Amino acid sequence: MSILEIKNVSIRYNQSEVVKDVSFTINSGDFVGLAGPNGAGKTTLVKAILGLVPITSGSVELFGETKEKFSSWSKIGYLPQKSSTINVLFPATVNEVVMLGLLSQKTWFKKIIKNDQFKINAILQDLGIVNLKKRMFSELSGGQQQKVLLARALVSSPEVLIFDEPSTALDPESRESFFQLLERLNKKNGIAIILITHDTGYIGKYANKLLYIDKNLIYFGKFSEFCESEKMKSYFGKYEQHLICHQHD
Repeated sequence: MSILEIKNVSIRYNQSEVVKDVSFTINSGDFVGLAGPNGAGKTTLVKAILGLVPITSGSVELFGETKEKFSSWSKIGYLPQKSSTINVLFPATVNEVVMLGLLSQKTWFKKIIKNDQFKINAILQDLGIVNLKKRMFSELSGGQQQKVLLARALVSSPEVLIFDEPSTALDPESRESFFQLLERLNKKNGIAIILITHDTGYIGKYANKLLYIDKNLIYFGKFSEFCESEKMKSYFGKYEQHLICHQHD
């Protein structure tokens, strides 16, 4: 089932076009690595999908509805770059941070009930961080904080998770653990994942598709085929094997 359809989307900031005529479709269960150089428009494209920035032309469809008519935002979990997600000194416990993911979905009577707390406990248990429930968020390591923020996104039962450079501040061990967790959520729970990254070699261990943009769409398709893509070879030229295929192998 198609969960996201981007058709000929272009986005301008002032007079500068930062995304040009991009089209692709993401289906339920996909794990997509969204890559490209600095300034390629990756974060801007994601923000446009979420309705946070306007598009100049083209269309965005979410779960078969146009973005303008779409209202089931609880189906989408979004983790922006860590530095902009939450103040690391935010005076709240892990339980309270995760609770915010439920409160944001309540349209009235914003109060946590018994079933809500049960759901929070289940998510923390599933992510292996239930022992951190009463700890202050500010006291946690970078890897632990990232899992808590993931729990906050998961507690609303999304069908797709969108990440913006989630492993930037993580050490190698925490990064590996985090990506294995995402892989499990994708394969076991069927949650589609779109993950912005600069590391196409590393994300290729987990994602089944690569979306590479540099304002224009350079490549979208299976990781198993991107090294043979003429578009990729043309884009990277003589550096193609060293920068992309060698890492993926």
